[in-house]
Amino acid sequence: MFDYEFLRVIWWLLLGVLLIGFAVMDGFDLGVGALFRFVGKTDDERRAFLETIEPVWEGNQVWFILGGGAVFAAWPLLYAASFSGLYFAMLLVLIALILRPVGFVFRNKLTDPRWRNVWDWALCISGALPSLLFGVAFGNLFLGLPFHIDDIARPVYTGSFWGLLHPFALLVGVVSLSMLLMHGGSYAALKAGEPMAQRARTAAQLFAVLLIVSFSAAGLWLAFGIDGHHIVSTIDPRGPSNPLRKSVELVSGGWMQLMSDYPLAWLAPIAAYAGALLTIVLLRAQRDGLAFITSALAVSAVVLTGGLGLFPFLMPSSTDPGHGLTIWDASSSRLTLGIMLVMTLIFVPIILAYTTWVFRVLRGRVTLEHIRNSNHY
Repeated sequence: MFDYEFLRVIWWLLLGVLLIGFAVMDGFDLGVGALFRFVGKTDDERRAFLETIEPVWEGNQVWFILGGGAVFAAWPLLYAASFSGLYFAMLLVLIALILRPVGFVFRNKLTDPRWRNVWDWALCISGALPSLLFGVAFGNLFLGLPFHIDDIARPVYTGSFWGLLHPFALLVGVVSLSMLLMHGGSYAALKAGEPMAQRARTAAQLFAVLLIVSFSAAGLWLAFGIDGHHIVSTIDPRGPSNPLRKSVELVSGGWMQLMSDYPLAWLAPIAAYAGALLTIVLLRAQRDGLAFITSALAVSAVVLTGGLGLFPFLMPSSTDPGHGLTIWDASSSRLTLGIMLVMTLIFVPIILAYTTWVFRVLRGRVTLEHIRNSNHY
């Protein structure tokens, strides 16, 4: 069986893979949902946009479920601290995600324009709000969340929802929102017929530019305006999961330490810029399939950049930096991580194979002719 240090690193990598899978796969669903109300000019066009994601959104959410399950089983302290402390923010995300299937089911029940307009806005909110809040949550990790570990090893959160709305966190929210709108627009350009596809291309290019600008601004702010958490005590990578066994100090530009120590880590932000720029170029050339791939590359690289910047922290504490959770002191037991790794190696390839088959079967564009000839309202 693998040693404890290796399993902790592997599960940090797997958590990153699951987050990237969610951002790429469910991200374009959220992006299309947030965009379609604006790029669809008629009811038929909006229906066409929705039909590009209706058959796949539910399957794509498996990455969200896997990510939550991985946090619960592999990093129980992280699960306890985040799900209790960020309860109201997660409730808003949950409500928004519930709106999506309800909107899909009820939107076409009546032909009344007012009825459909209400559900169109509900679907729009269900795409935009989670996209923004996921970024706000990620931005707050770099600021540190107000929690500490009490005398009986419980994480105690002392902040509020409004405290999460720090300007830097909101900027990272803009990064997340623009990233997923770019990705959703790229997917809509690939799957919708004309003239919807051209409007989606234009929107995706606009948000790719916004992604580049906001990603750059967040990086500069992080490097020069926010102190990073740096472990100054000796860490035993094979030691017990106890966050109170380390000392942490705040260092100017500390979140860039990994980039300084390992120059290859700069490939992640470089890939983010390259993916966004290539997406703009390919969409202008109407190479929609390649543009969707480069958009997925940009999304993956942005998430990877954030993960590398935080390493080895999972959830830093602003109340007491020494109580922050890291991959070395917030994990489950060695046995639990080992069993989960075996199950992951079995089931993730099955999920990938099924997803590939579904997209193969559903290839092709959703055209206005298809919408008008369908038996639905």
